[in-house]
Amino acid sequence: MAATYTFDIFSTLDGFANHNGDWGGYWGKQGPEFLAHRAAAYRDPLRMVLGAKTYSSNAPFLAAGFDRSLFDEWITRMFDSPVTVLSSRLTEPLDWPDTTIESGDPVEVVTRLKAESDVPLRSHGSLTLNRTLLNAGLIDTIEVTVFPVISGKTGVDRIFDGADDFDLELLNAQTFDDHTQVLTYRPTRHP
Repeated sequence: MAATYTFDIFSTLDGFANHNGDWGGYWGKQGPEFLAHRAAAYRDPLRMVLGAKTYSSNAPFLAAGFDRSLFDEWITRMFDSPVTVLSSRLTEPLDWPDTTIESGDPVEVVTRLKAESDVPLRSHGSLTLNRTLLNAGLIDTIEVTVFPVISGKTGVDRIFDGADDFDLELLNAQTFDDHTQVLTYRPTRHP
C-alpha cells in the first residue's frame, strides 16, 4: 500500500504563506488548542519531504547550541523526523539529523517514496515543490491552517500560484482557540 502525502501549509485568509511585516510567527494567532492539534499531527512516525529553500530556512535552528526549548512541541517533533530534501544544489552532510538528499526529478522521487515508505509523508511549506507535486497528482491531502488575518501589504509567497485547477473535497474542518481554522481537503484535478 502506498504511503499518503500531506501538503501542510499555514495561510492568511488572502492566501499568503509568509509575510515581511511585524506579525511574528503564526501571525501572532497561535493558541493552546491549535498548538496541541499541531503536536498531535506530528506525534506518530512520519517522513518529512522538503524543498531546498524550506530546508535551508530551517537549518540554522538545528545548529549545535541552538536552544531547542524555544520550539513548540510540533516543531521539535518535525525536526526529530527523518527528512528527504529534494534539491539539485545542496550536498550532504546536512545539519538536520537523519536527512537524505534526492537530486532527481521531484515527481519521480516522491512517486518512489510513496511506494517504499512505511510511514506517511508530510511536507510543511515547500511551496514550489508542493505545487509541482499537486499538479502531478501526488498529493493525497492538503491541510491548510487559515490564520484570521489579511496581510495584503506584507504578505509574500501566495500558496497556489502556478497550480493547476483542482476541485477540493472537504475531509475535515476544525476551529481552534475560537479563530484559527484547519481545513483538510482531498484534491482532484478539475476537468
